[in-house]
Amino acid sequence: MKKISIIIFISILGITACESDFLNTVPKTTIPEDLAYSTPGKLLAQVNNLYGQIQNASFYGGRFIVFNEQRADEFGQNDGNAATGSAVWQQSVASTNDFVNNVWSVGYTAINASNILISKLNGTSVVSDSVAKLYTAEAKFIRALCYLSLVQTYAKPYNLDKNGLGLPLRLSPITTSGSNDIARSTVAEVYSQILKDLNEAENGLPASYSTALLNTSRAKKSTAISLKTRVYLIQGDYQNVVKECQKIVSQNTPFQYVTGSLTHKLESNFATIFGGSYTGSEAIFSIPFANSTTETPASQSALAFNYLSQPIIFLATAGISNNPALNSSADARSSLISTNSAKQKVLRKFAITTAPFRDYVPVIRYAEVLLNYAEAAANNNDLATATALLKAVRNRSNPNHVFPESEINSKENLVNTIMTERRIELLGEGFRLFDLQRKLQTLPAKTGSIGTAPLVLITASNYVWPIPSGEISTNKLIVPNP
Repeated sequence: MKKISIIIFISILGITACESDFLNTVPKTTIPEDLAYSTPGKLLAQVNNLYGQIQNASFYGGRFIVFNEQRADEFGQNDGNAATGSAVWQQSVASTNDFVNNVWSVGYTAINASNILISKLNGTSVVSDSVAKLYTAEAKFIRALCYLSLVQTYAKPYNLDKNGLGLPLRLSPITTSGSNDIARSTVAEVYSQILKDLNEAENGLPASYSTALLNTSRAKKSTAISLKTRVYLIQGDYQNVVKECQKIVSQNTPFQYVTGSLTHKLESNFATIFGGSYTGSEAIFSIPFANSTTETPASQSALAFNYLSQPIIFLATAGISNNPALNSSADARSSLISTNSAKQKVLRKFAITTAPFRDYVPVIRYAEVLLNYAEAAANNNDLATATALLKAVRNRSNPNHVFPESEINSKENLVNTIMTERRIELLGEGFRLFDLQRKLQTLPAKTGSIGTAPLVLITASNYVWPIPSGEISTNKLIVPNP
């Protein structure tokens, strides 16, 4: 019986450089093709599987977030072990590196699972047209998120070389070996596909779900819109950032979005974002973890293990952790930073330090949307709106803070202040690297317990990760990064 894999063949996408694994084209977990999508319940299981794919420990389950922080400049490295990403922190990974291969493989696994589901839903009679439209929209959101994550990691920034080498755009299902040969599209073409998927996802997604957990863990209209604000910001398309933000941000304070029973707004207590139910008004999209050792990430992938319990990485003395906001009890965000026995500053946003590691991973927060809006408004010379949005984020954590006039009295000064606020607000959530790259800035030199890491110029080959050896060995049309 012909069979398909719930995940794309590991041999096709190369989760390891081991040659014998590439020759093994029989997936470990298979279900008969004629049964996999035969009932409403099984179709829903395939949708849930998409979210499970991005929950993978090598991706948004933890590792991908940590890698982005290791490559940027806010953290020093304590552990020289390759298994904890010492080469990632030192900016010295090669195409054969396991992490380089794993992120690519998991991302394309989720993309292929999305492609398979989209194909099976086309013309299906198993569920109603409205349900098929919803599931298709969710698949397109997942595909867009994966492509955005991968193009930022393995291709030059959009504003550096949008016509340069991007990614292979795989938009059709791969269910057999021998279907992997596809050339790289340009960076611009990849971003165009991401936005196409997100626009179509927005049209097909519901405004809300029936529970707070579903509103946090499944894509809805505001989820797709919010991710579009990130994409347009990366491109420097400030007009479209503002246009999308205005769909989900009220014109005046308190800035919020209300539709039916769903409300998005800043949490009044910053600390509650990272504890308790994890499903408050600020959580636009998060990766949830149940109280289960089978679902939660293992130690080396868990955010708390990397940031706090070991820690693998610690807050660098030259980084944003020295900002007055993070060193004053007047700002609530300072409570999520402490000093360990080695007298290192550590991040406490993710505080479950023993297995099972059940901290949710925030992928999109309402605070990010407000800061995206603020930056775009400032660049559009709407300084009043930008300042009001900036103040909303800062004053949530420190109600009495007043920005000095010199920090907000010009477009340039205001943008710089907003960028600083991003570093404070989003610390440890995986944004710093991509903010440096979209601004075409060098990756600064840094110091850790294992030594130093050099600065990386935007023209350097290691400014982005190399195309993985697994892809090179299985795709005859792939062109490596120069």
